[in-house]
Amino acid sequence: MPEVKVLAVRELTAYLQRLMSNDGRLANVWVKGEISNLRSPASGHLYFSLKDPAATLRCVMFQGRSRGLAMGLRDGLEVIARGQVAIYPRDGVYQLYVAEIFPAGTGLASLALQELTARLEREGLFATDRKRPLPLLPRRVGLVTSPTGAALRDMITISRRRFPGIELVLAPARVQGEAAPRQLALALELLAKRGGVDVIIIGRGGGSAEDLSAFNTEMVARAIYACPVPVIAAVGHETDLTLADRVADRRAPTPSAAAEMAVPVRAELEQRLESLAKRARRGLEHRLELARARLERLTKSSGLDRPRQELYYRQQYLDSLEQRLLASWERRSREREQGLKLLAARLEAASPLAILARGYAVCRRPGGGPPLKSSRQVLPGEKVEVILREGLLQCQVEEARE
Repeated sequence: MPEVKVLAVRELTAYLQRLMSNDGRLANVWVKGEISNLRSPASGHLYFSLKDPAATLRCVMFQGRSRGLAMGLRDGLEVIARGQVAIYPRDGVYQLYVAEIFPAGTGLASLALQELTARLEREGLFATDRKRPLPLLPRRVGLVTSPTGAALRDMITISRRRFPGIELVLAPARVQGEAAPRQLALALELLAKRGGVDVIIIGRGGGSAEDLSAFNTEMVARAIYACPVPVIAAVGHETDLTLADRVADRRAPTPSAAAEMAVPVRAELEQRLESLAKRARRGLEHRLELARARLERLTKSSGLDRPRQELYYRQQYLDSLEQRLLASWERRSREREQGLKLLAARLEAASPLAILARGYAVCRRPGGGPPLKSSRQVLPGEKVEVILREGLLQCQVEEARE
């Protein structure tokens, strides 16, 4: 008989957990049912069941998810919940870990949009710190919209009125229908690759939620996020808010308002430049006045008013310094000469030759050496040298006395 493998409860539960975690459909599932057995303990987690006439599903919604609920839950309320199905090992039952929950009347398209919005927000696509400022004076403005829509005409009219001669570059794209998201994303990419476009406006006129759905797609949102050029989104009317509006660097309530954001008024810029030029001119004139006053003070100074006389004064001062330097040098030379004569006299007085000249002699051993100062330093019969003032005697000692 084949060997039977007996599993522990925990082993079987772990095996089922792996099966369920590897099932992609169970990782993100939508379930519709009626709430029952709703409990909300002190932990802040929500525990309840979803049931229909044929089955019941245990559910848990952790505090981090339940804190942001926009609706109040109660028993008997029919809802649609999104979450992950997994096994709770302690009880050995499967349950739905709820991430979001909506009233049952919410359409699937709305639920999908809410899920996409939450995911993109978690990824940071809507973060305000990544939004770039718009250029003050764009050289070229890119337009991504339908070539036949009223939005294009409005943007062209307003741009030309605000800054005559500004260059507008159109990247035509469908703004509704199945092909619209891909065309909008491609148009953004083409404008960014073209180069020279400093800001891009993407948008269309108003319409129903279905008409604006292309701007609520992940493809368009990520294309705006990846665009290296600042993007202004102008989709629909002021009350409409799409994913494109939330990802873009700036959101305009209408295409006309987007053109006003992107294109400055030429007359206002000229007026501002003129004002700056006047301020610069006044500053320069003030600096010139200060320099002129300083120059006038210098020209009235004694050095520039009487230059020849000032030169004479300086020359006389230099002559005086030269005379003082020569006198000091001569005085120091005399003092040094007198000092040398005094040293020579002292050396002469202390010289052994002077002593010898007075009749004294120096006695030492032959071949040099120190002078002999005592008779005890020699023995009879030894030879010594006697140095006189003039000449030298070679002598032999006959007797040495104390």
